[in-house]
Amino acid sequence: MPTLTDTVALVTGASRGVGRGIARELGATGATVYVTGRSVAGDVTEDLPGTVTETATLVDEAGGTGIAVRCDHAVDADVEALFEQIERDHGRLDLLVNNVWGGYEEYDDTFDDPFWEQPLDRWDRMFDVGARAHFTASRLAAPMMREQGHGLIVGISWGDGEKFRGSTPYDVAKTAVDRLGKAMAHELRDDEISSLILYPGFTRTERVEQAFDEMGEDPPEETHSPEYVGRAVVALATDSDVFEKTGGIFAVGDLAREYGFTDTDGRQPPRFEIDTDPL
Repeated sequence: MPTLTDTVALVTGASRGVGRGIARELGATGATVYVTGRSVAGDVTEDLPGTVTETATLVDEAGGTGIAVRCDHAVDADVEALFEQIERDHGRLDLLVNNVWGGYEEYDDTFDDPFWEQPLDRWDRMFDVGARAHFTASRLAAPMMREQGHGLIVGISWGDGEKFRGSTPYDVAKTAVDRLGKAMAHELRDDEISSLILYPGFTRTERVEQAFDEMGEDPPEETHSPEYVGRAVVALATDSDVFEKTGGIFAVGDLAREYGFTDTDGRQPPRFEIDTDPL
């Protein structure tokens, strides 16, 4: 089992889903993990299960130290207060996982409609609590990492090469996240701080499981757990040569084969392939 006992990490958007899986797996390595989100006891978003407090408890139970912080990443003052707390508590940040994503809120059957029929506020949610939220966290993390002389920024995105992601707002928003990770890698290269993008596959988040449950079906076999993504983050964070990957985009399924980790059920689901044409 790799160890990150001296690592201070921040996982944004960790009330549930991929963020929770990443936080839990970092906890299993002994890391100190700040977990953020808007969902707290008595006030959860979209009636989905999961809060930051519960995630922090899972980190503790796994063997790490979980620190829950209620943070709306669309509110700059919340993000600034978060980083001030990290600075006061530890004086450093070794790993930032930009996972927060508001693009699925108010999800309905119009999600894949032509762009001219899409509600305009969907675009705003995808960028405000997507690329912009990744930027606001990264711009506060970078000075801390530059001062300490090391750091890793992982942006959680999704895609399959140049293939269309099925929805124009979604495709553009995720492309922006990808480009942000690459651009930050370019500017942080001289400081030897790594910035890269990670693509989960078809993940069994609470939202996905709820959707299949409503259809009376089980999630398909090609899905994987949120912890599978967390194990990819752990592999990257414990790789002494991770700087060689800076600026790159990596699929969880490919990293599983490179580093030799498996999902919680022992399988190694391959990278997810989108059934559309390249743009």
